[in-house]
Amino acid sequence: MNRPETLLRPRVPSPLQEVRDDRFDRRGITLLLKRDDLIHPELPGNKWRKLVLNLEAAAGRTVLTFGGAYSNHLRATAAAGRLLGFPTIGVVRGDELAHRPLNPSLARCAADGMRLHFVDRTTYRAKASPDVLEALLSLFGDVEVIPEGGSNALAAQGCAALGQELRGLTDVAAVACGTGGTLAGLAAGLDDRQRALGVPVLRGGFLGEAVAALQHEAFGGPAGSWSLDERFTFGGYARTTPELDAFAADFEDRHGLPVERVYVAKLLFALTVLAEEGAFAPGSRVSAVITGTPEPPARTALPQDSSVSR
Repeated sequence: MNRPETLLRPRVPSPLQEVRDDRFDRRGITLLLKRDDLIHPELPGNKWRKLVLNLEAAAGRTVLTFGGAYSNHLRATAAAGRLLGFPTIGVVRGDELAHRPLNPSLARCAADGMRLHFVDRTTYRAKASPDVLEALLSLFGDVEVIPEGGSNALAAQGCAALGQELRGLTDVAAVACGTGGTLAGLAAGLDDRQRALGVPVLRGGFLGEAVAALQHEAFGGPAGSWSLDERFTFGGYARTTPELDAFAADFEDRHGLPVERVYVAKLLFALTVLAEEGAFAPGSRVSAVITGTPEPPARTALPQDSSVSR
């Protein structure tokens, strides 16, 4: 398989866009949007950065990966398989979903050729265990396994380019976090005068250890300055509140930017609160990494077609 960059022609470095927002302006803070959502129409943002080295390692073999019913990572992997011509398998959390019509996210995966394999939630929680992986390999044969969210050492190394693109251009680089791979690489790519800020979208307090472990695996130890602010989960993954919805709609009206709700809305809300709290010194340049776009409409796919299994 040719290198993904050659075939897909991603837009890197992604644009860095300054936006004027009085909530930041009156505190002397410059808000910048790192438009990773413009890297590729079907593999936007951190999904491209986390997948690119993993796809090179797969070298055209079947890719098996994991995600929930609305996983951006599954959609990106399925799209990459269609565009680059390799088979994909998505192990989906929740065996009860196998008997329901596919939601728009999973329908898009299926339409892109991904075989969907549903497992019960207990099995899914143990997805990294040798027993579960051995069972999957026995079922599907020779496959390249990429973890949930695409976060592994290769993903962190791929995301280091994001930090490198921001060197000398920002004081703080902030990103919403699910599994930690993007933050691990972002921090590693920045210079020693910059810091990375992660805004987790899941509850649980596990992300600090996950980021540290990814950096150790990818870079041999701690890399760059980073921190987490875990106050902005709004109840957990893919959950929202009227306050967050109103904020996202207002941001869209102010700046003409469609705001993805699962990750980006929480990040932008967090930065606005932090600015009001005085967390950024006057004169600071703060960059928000826009990691994705609102979910696109699904291609047509039948709920019980041959690409769906249990």
